[in-house]
Amino acid sequence: MKRTLFHWPLDPASREVRLALGEKRLAFVSHRLDLPADGPKLQQLNPSGRPPVLREEEPGGTRVICESRAILEYLEETRAAEPLLPKPVLERAEVRRLLSWFSDKFQSEVLGLILFERVEKPMLGLGAPDVQAMREGKKNLRLHLRVLEELIGTRNWLAGDNLTLADLAAMASLSCLDYFGDIPFEEFPLFKSWYVRLKSRPSFRPLLDDTFPGIPAVPHYPDLDF
Repeated sequence: MKRTLFHWPLDPASREVRLALGEKRLAFVSHRLDLPADGPKLQQLNPSGRPPVLREEEPGGTRVICESRAILEYLEETRAAEPLLPKPVLERAEVRRLLSWFSDKFQSEVLGLILFERVEKPMLGLGAPDVQAMREGKKNLRLHLRVLEELIGTRNWLAGDNLTLADLAAMASLSCLDYFGDIPFEEFPLFKSWYVRLKSRPSFRPLLDDTFPGIPAVPHYPDLDF
């Protein structure tokens, strides 16, 4: 089987799927999209025009799965090795709660302010970043990190004893901010310990090589011990 993931490096949804594929030890061809130039190509793959898109090709046919949540559930249902959703019903519910937290609340209150202003707005030619919006996003980030600090203080991983999709979703979003040095690690030692554990896993190594044209990563971003 040939498995190809169409993704954008600083898209949290794309990073989430890349991490899941890595944790499940599934080989794939990484097709990095150049947005907005590759917008028409992405639109052909996914009518919403949003990454990521997973394409699997084998003699019996080709499958195309679009959007991160659909891809993650597809992988859980078809690739049983290294499960990322726990079996107990209440634990699965907690994982899904945290997935929604990062795709909705964290996106609107943090990433939608910081990443949009810093990266997407200039890329789309919508003008200079709004400093006030970014300041508000960083203020909200600290509120979210306090919640994570409390969770990590009582659990081995975010949703319980084992690594789950909740950890990958959190890491996918937070690592985008870490690329720019926006996370105040010194204020949240338990969170930093959790982050370092995930950053040190083999699934995260390809993300350490990510670059964004014209915006280099901060010096500590590729370091496992920082």
